[in-house]
Order: sequence, then C-alpha cells, then structure tokens
Amino acid sequence: MDTLLDRFLRYARIDTQADERATTYPSTPGQLVLAKLLRDELLAMGYADARQTEFGIVHATIPATVPGAPVVALNSHVDTSPEFSGHGVNPVIHANYAGGDIVLPKDTSRVIRMSENPELNHLIGKTIITTDGTTLLGADDKAGVAVIMEVAKLLAEDKTIPHGVVKIVFTCDEEIGKGVLHLEPADIGADVAYTLDGQGTAEVEGETFSADKATVTITGVNIHPSIAKGRMVNAIRLAGMFLERLPKRTLTPETTAEREGFLHPYTIDGGVPQTKIYFLLRDFETPRLAEQAELLRTIAQYLTREYPEATIDVSVVKQYRNMRDGMDKEPRAVPYALEAVRRTGLEPKQLSIRGGTDGAQLTAKGLPTPNLSCGEHNPHSPLEWTCLEEMRTNVKTVVELLKVWAGK
Repeated sequence: MDTLLDRFLRYARIDTQADERATTYPSTPGQLVLAKLLRDELLAMGYADARQTEFGIVHATIPATVPGAPVVALNSHVDTSPEFSGHGVNPVIHANYAGGDIVLPKDTSRVIRMSENPELNHLIGKTIITTDGTTLLGADDKAGVAVIMEVAKLLAEDKTIPHGVVKIVFTCDEEIGKGVLHLEPADIGADVAYTLDGQGTAEVEGETFSADKATVTITGVNIHPSIAKGRMVNAIRLAGMFLERLPKRTLTPETTAEREGFLHPYTIDGGVPQTKIYFLLRDFETPRLAEQAELLRTIAQYLTREYPEATIDVSVVKQYRNMRDGMDKEPRAVPYALEAVRRTGLEPKQLSIRGGTDGAQLTAKGLPTPNLSCGEHNPHSPLEWTCLEEMRTNVKTVVELLKVWAGK
C-alpha cells in the first residue's frame, strides 16, 4: 500500500476525539496513544531526540543539510472535533474515483454530493477517502499529521534535499482551543512555523478569525411537575427562549461568509434545574467579539426581568486572536509559502481562515505561524473526506517550502 495512504489510515482509526468537559490535558486518552505512535515512528526514522512530553505533545528535530538556514517548525494536531463521533472510524477508500455523488455505505442517507463539493470535479481518477457515514474521518487534522510524517520520512531518506533545521511539533486538544496551552515558542526553538491544517491544496492562510467561547448558564427552579404551577421555572424552556432571541438572518454560520463574523450556539445540555448553552464567538475584527458577548448579556437581562426567579450567567473565555496581527514579526512567512506552492506547479490562493488553528495562538505568543493546505474537506462532519493525491501534493509543497527557507 502507498505509505502515505497507509499512514493516514492508521492514524484515522485511532479515536482521538477531544472532550471540552474534561479537566485533563489532553482531554482524552486516545490522543496520548496516537502521540506515542508518532514519537515511536520518528525514533524509527532516526530522529533520536523525538520525545513525548507529560502533556502528550510530540517534539522532534530534523538536522539541517544547509547550516545556518532559518529554523522552520511544522505543526499539526492529533485530536479530532467533539462535534461528531470519532469512535470506531472506518475509512472507506474510493480508488480511481469515477465522479458523481458518493453514498456512504453504513448510512446511505448521508451522501457527499458533487454539487456541494465542486472540487470533486477536479479529482476524477484520484483516490478519495471518506467515512462510512457513522463517524467523522479525522482528516482534520490527521491529514496534516500524515503529511508532516511523510515529509520527515523523505528527509530521513534523502540527505540531498536542502533545508535548515526542521522542528516537528504535534499538539493535542486544538479542537477545544487548548492546543498550545502547554507549549511556548521557546519550547520549539524555531524562527517561523507552519500549521498543516487547511483544505485542499495550494491554500496559504495568514489570517484567522479572532475567537472567544461563551457559556450561558441558566439556573431555574425545579419541583415535582404535579405541584409545579406558579413555582417551577424550567431552565430548558428558558434556554429555548434565549436561543429564539438570537439573530436568525445574520451572525450565524449558515448566513455568513468571507469576512463576516458569527455567534454560534454549538452545544446545549442540562435539565429543568440548570441548562448550559455553549457558544463560539468569531470575527476577523477583535473588538466585535465584545459586541457579540454584550448581545448575549442583553438577552440574559431581558429574560431574568421576565423570570426573576431564574438566574442567567454569561461567562466568556478568550480563545485566540487573528494571526494577521503577528505576521509583521516575520514578513517572509506568507510570501515564502506562496512561492513554495508555485514551485509545485500550482497557483497559490492566499485566504483568510473562518476558524482557528494552533498557529493563531503560536503567532500571538510570538512565533509567526501561517496555515497551509493538507487535504481536508468537510471537517467536523460524517461527510468529511480527503484525497490521497492532494495530500501527496502538499508533501511536495512542504519540501519546496523548506528549500525556499534554505535559500535554494
């Protein structure tokens, strides 16, 4: 089997779904399993300093073939999204893709439609990898992990490839905003870094959303429903009222695109006595996050005036900030990535990410870290898929990028 394909499939089958309610780092044990596997594979390639920290973060150093060149770090995350199950991932290989819609075999109601995935038109004859319809695939970000590991393998086998020192870093819990909680630029020791956590091929992203996370905690009054008249305040019903007062045609992921921000309720849990709603606050302009938070507080105040027996608390936690603000520290980071894409024969696309990466937080900490394509499509979904040939192209792009930084 193609080594890159084999590598991705092995990684995808390990359950590394993050859990934002956990109090540990990483939040789930499967992340430690994959991280240990990656460490062992790096050691087997000959990278003697490969190690796994107490927090599961994997570090390794690829020695330079061009002494004195800037040190470049490559990063991907091992965890998958908590938004859909990552348990029992069974990747399905569609070799020599013939075109048309792809019906997922274990849930035929789930269909990857060409009309909704026009990029499939350009991948006829290629190898497409999907889920079986019951889980996500985990290409976000195991495609990135596989690409970096394949680059490491190539550099171990071919010492004629010109490059400076390369630092490899695999993080945990990126999907819940904690990827670099226990990682500092000094731990990496690089001049510039790149996350491999993007879609398709040829995309270079030096700007992200700024992001906060909000938790709305609604505490009602519980009593047996047989004697509840005039006494019960049902937190579930108040949660429904809260959501009903949110904008419906603006500020939602379903109604925004490009540089428009959104306020996204993504999880709700609880019962009559207390219900919690979890929100993502996103915008390219950081001050607008405060406006979104104020909207939540205004709704809370409105409902507590109507139901004074209830309490509604809105807490906001900073997640990451637009990486654009930190790119001035290394102005070559994005242009060199664009040049690397050109060297692979593609026309680069410089985009903004409607999301975030570990790179956003590393950039905020002082290490400029743009994001590159790794072959992801439809992330966080049972309709997720990737393409082997796209991953292979991204391996070539990373190698060319290392050459650019080495001045070759």
